[in-house]
Order: sequence, then C-alpha cells, then structure tokens
Amino acid sequence: MKDNMISQKEALIELGKRIKKYWYMLAGSMVFAVVYVVLSLYIPKLIGYGTDKIIDAKKVDFPGLKNVIFTIVICAIVAGIAQWIMGLCNNRITFNVIRDIREEAFAKTQRLPVSYIDSRSSGDIVNNVITDVDQLADGLLMGFSNLFTGVVTIVLTLIFMLQTNWKIALVVILITPVSFFVAGFIAKRTYSMFRKQSEIRGEQTALIDETISGIKVVKAFGQEENTVKRFDEVNDRLCDVNMKATFYSSITNPSTRFVNNLVYAGVTISGGLEAVLTRGITVGGLTCILSYANQYTKPFNEISGVVTELQNAIACSARVFTLINEEPVKDVEENEDTVLDNISGKVDIENVDFSYVPDKKLIENLNLHVAPGERVAIVGPTGCGKTTIINLLMRFYDVNSGKISIEEKDIRDVTRKSLRNSYGMVLQETWLRNATVAENIAMAKPDASREEIISAAKSSHAHSFIKRLSEGYDTVIGEDGGNLSQGQKQLLCITRVMLALPPMLILDEATSSIDTRTEIRIQRAFNKMMKGRTTFIVAHRLSTIKEADCILVMNAGKIIEQGNHEELLAKKGFYYKLWNS
Repeated sequence: MKDNMISQKEALIELGKRIKKYWYMLAGSMVFAVVYVVLSLYIPKLIGYGTDKIIDAKKVDFPGLKNVIFTIVICAIVAGIAQWIMGLCNNRITFNVIRDIREEAFAKTQRLPVSYIDSRSSGDIVNNVITDVDQLADGLLMGFSNLFTGVVTIVLTLIFMLQTNWKIALVVILITPVSFFVAGFIAKRTYSMFRKQSEIRGEQTALIDETISGIKVVKAFGQEENTVKRFDEVNDRLCDVNMKATFYSSITNPSTRFVNNLVYAGVTISGGLEAVLTRGITVGGLTCILSYANQYTKPFNEISGVVTELQNAIACSARVFTLINEEPVKDVEENEDTVLDNISGKVDIENVDFSYVPDKKLIENLNLHVAPGERVAIVGPTGCGKTTIINLLMRFYDVNSGKISIEEKDIRDVTRKSLRNSYGMVLQETWLRNATVAENIAMAKPDASREEIISAAKSSHAHSFIKRLSEGYDTVIGEDGGNLSQGQKQLLCITRVMLALPPMLILDEATSSIDTRTEIRIQRAFNKMMKGRTTFIVAHRLSTIKEADCILVMNAGKIIEQGNHEELLAKKGFYYKLWNS
C-alpha cells in the first residue's frame, strides 16, 4: 500500500472531486465570507471617518458622528450573521464530504480482493477508515473556516488599502512575498513527516488490534513484556516523527508573525512620512490604514496554523484515497447467462495451477470431477493446499491457469454472488457480529421466520445452549461471539448453513472446536443435510470423513491418492500412514 501511495497533488484532486458535489454550499460559504470580510473591512474606514469628525475639538460633527456609529453597529451585526451562516455552510460541507469518503472507503473494503485484505493488517485498514478520515475532517473544517476567509481578507484588504493610499499599499505588496516564501518552505518539509506519521499510526493501530483480539494467547505464552516492548518501539518512532513534524510546523507561525511585523512597521513608517511630509493622508486615513495593516497580517498568522493541519489532513487523505482507488474485484454483468441456478452439484476442476506468490508454486495440474450429490473429503498435511482448493472454489482467489466449472459453466463467467450463494460454508474460524443470536443465524437467510431459525438450531444441537442464555434467541452477543465458547460459536455458524440449505456445502474443519459427544450428534445432522448435496469436507480428524464417497489425499499441492476409505487403506500408501499415525 505504501508503494502505491498517491501523491499530494493527486490527493487534492480526489478531494476536490468530492467537494464539487456540494458546490452550492461552497458557493454560499464564499458569498457569506465575502459579505463578512467586506463589512469587517468597511468598519475601519468608518472609524477613520469618525476620527476625522472629532479631530478638531472646537468643530466636532456630532450628527455625522452619530450616523457613523449607527452604520458601524449595523455593519457589525450583519457581519456577525454572515459569519454564522458561513460557519453552518462550512460544517455541512465538511461533514457531508467526510461521510461520503468514509462510506466510499468502507464500501471499497467489501469489494477488494481477498488477496488485498490478506496482505495487510486489519488494524491498518481500520486506521484508514476511522483515524485518517477523522484527521482529514479536522483539517478540512479548519481549511474552510480559516483558509478561504483569510485569502478573501488579504485580497480585499489590499483593495481597500489601494483605495485609501496606493503608495503605502505598495509597501505592503513588496513585503508580502517574504511571508509566502517562508510558509511554503516549511510546508514542503512538514508534508512528508505527516505522511510518515499517518503510516506509523496505522502500524500502531494494527499492533493494538492484534494484541487486544489475541490477549488470551499473549497472556498464555507470557508475552506481555515482549508485546509492550514492541508497542514502545512503534510508539517511540511515532513520537519521534511527531516531534519533527511539530517542530517544523511550529516555526511557521513565529516566522509569519515576524514578516507580518515587518509589514506593520513598513506601513507605520511610510504612513507617518506620508502624513508629515506631503500631508497626503489624514489622521483618520492613517488610523484606517494601520487598522487594515493589522487585519491584513492577521490572516497570515491564521493561515500558517491552518497549513499545519492541512498538511496532516492531505497526508491522511492520500492514504484514504489510495485505499479507495485500489482496483476492486472485477465481476461479470448479472444476466440470465451469468447467474447460477438449478444447480445439481456437478463440479469440474481441470488442469488448475495456482500459487499465492508467483515464485512459490503450490497447486500444479490439479484435476477433479465431482458428480452431483457426491461427498468429497480433502486430507493431507498442513500447507498441502486443502484450504486453497476451497478458496478457489469460492473464487476468493482466481486460478493462474486451467478452470473450475459448475454445471459446465466456468465460474469466472458467472457472478460471484450467485456462485457463493450456491455454497454453504462452515469454517474453522468462526465469525459472529455484534447482534442477537437470532440475527447472527439469520445472516444466511435474512427473511427467515423465528420458527425456521429454531428448527435449524435444533438440527445443529445449538437450541439447548441458546435457551440457557439470558434472553434466549434475543440475547445480544458481543463482537466475535463475546463470552460464548469456541464450540458454541461454531455451533451457531453451523446453524446458519442448516437454515439456508444451499445446493452445495463446504465444511472446513467444521467440528474442530466441538466436544466428541456433540460432534457425533452434529455428524448425524450433517449426514441428513448432505443427502443429495455436493459436499467438500476438509478435515484433520480422519474419523470424520470415513463416510465420504471420495477422499482426495493431497501433498505439496497435488492429489497423490484418490478413493474411498476402504480403498485407500487397502493401498497402504500415504493415507494409510496418516490413518495409523
């Protein structure tokens, strides 16, 4: 992911595309920003007029002064309302854009190939969708609130100053580029540091995620101290990058203030000389232009603070948009020819080659023909390719060469949704979401009635333990099953499949976490469920596959033996050794 990271310019373009959707709010924000700035800048001019009306103690123009004060109050009220409405527009733009980006990022995680998810830590992906987007929100809101208003203030202040006295305004224009040069010089160096900061933050999130999710294993093996050391190492690197990024970003404001003081000093000296030597400006005019000089320099101080936040926001947005721009899984268009239906369970694997890493071969020239309703067991040592076959059948990965067909249709020519709906899967690794027991079971069939759910639970022998829960089927279980035992979680996953009853089944160590007594009961339920359904069974416990119609013995990615239980024992080959080991 780091290698494919998009550039700062590309990140800004991507962000601009998403802001464009809310152009009407942006236009409204700009209009009210201009109203606010114009009125804010008109007030010093009015103060200058008021000053000139009281400069002579013997000729104070009270009626004129009253009108000036009234106008100032009206301008201040309208400017305040305009600023409030501008803030509402900015908040709406920011939170709508952030909502869209977060939805887009999460939706992309559902369409990414499994290979992408497998090659990255879940914590880093979570950091992309949550923390990086939050950082972007902070920078975006500050940018809308201060950056645009600041730029408008600078431009309009110059215009007002040119109207008041072009000579003094020229002094300001000549000194201004120094401020831009200083801010730009520092900003270029902070971006790379904030980008590195975001990457290390993702690494830290991943470490915390894996530690918390596996805390029992960490404690069981006494790895608390080593885990803390690993965290401290990552935390120290994050602290180091934070310090460097903060150091460079923190000198932006003082540097800008120094240049701004030069501007104010230049205006004061040139204005004083203009008033004394040529009398080209009145006392009120000088008061007005000094106020403008102060207002002109103020946005530079604010923008310098915004630049720091924006550098951090853009660095985070680059990571988010890199995720969003990842190539999604390509699927065929859904139509009558690409949707699997009326499935009998005929599966053919022909001349299949596959490897996760190009230079490390795993499966070579695999051939298998499964008749409808046949039970196929896959056995072999760890790493021989058993689960890989399941990944290929479900199209979590595509074959490198050869093809897999269902009902004589290449599975690459049918939609993934219809393919996966054709299978019911029970894996060794259970997954339950934070919802009620009934809702977790009904994931396989969302429109299932409560009676159907209970019937499926009884078939899987999960009903008895579910009834003992505090709220029965309405008990909310926490993330990944909460306090349920591994066996209970696996029973719920088995119940899902029994509820859906798809035409084909995949059982990957489906009873690995269940006690022997319950396993015997579930095997009976499985036998009933597997009748007439093509079933692929991956198992380490060979006692669970004795009834299979065909047993494939795999080693080093190849099928080395094939037959039923009695035939393979009679051969006294690899399966015979596994059985007696």
